[in-house]
Amino acid sequence: MADSSFDIVSKIDRQEVDNALSQTAREVATRFDFKGTNATIEWSGDQAIEISASADDRASAVLSVFQDKLIKRQQSLKILDASEPRQSGQLSKISITLKEGISSEDAKKISKLIRDEGPKGVKAQIQGDELRVSSKKRDDLQTVISLVKGQDYDFAVQFINYR
Repeated sequence: MADSSFDIVSKIDRQEVDNALSQTAREVATRFDFKGTNATIEWSGDQAIEISASADDRASAVLSVFQDKLIKRQQSLKILDASEPRQSGQLSKISITLKEGISSEDAKKISKLIRDEGPKGVKAQIQGDELRVSSKKRDDLQTVISLVKGQDYDFAVQFINYR
């Protein structure tokens, strides 16, 4: 019988992030506490978002609204790498970069965890920015998924291609 396998990845659902961003922009435009603060949120390139407002606390409030929208769309907040508010002329700005992919060090950490604490006979291979986990028994793969989910990494983790 062939091995069963799945991939551990860290991907961004760009459509959901885009929807959360446009919902946040609409809410910021209509909410009373943002009136007159020039508060905006918009894409800044392909993997970055820029928040600007007239004060640091207003920019942080826009970030908070954006995070709430992401949570409602089942997106992990670990995909966001937000900077501290910084002054840029009259505006206060926050830059957010979107983190995607598993770095080789993080992949090695997960691989080591699976080798050390996972069931025997489970193999983990690093393939670029993802990790392929394979085993003869599907129950062992379920155990590995719950083991990895139980860890607190600083990046979002998804499990795909379960076969």
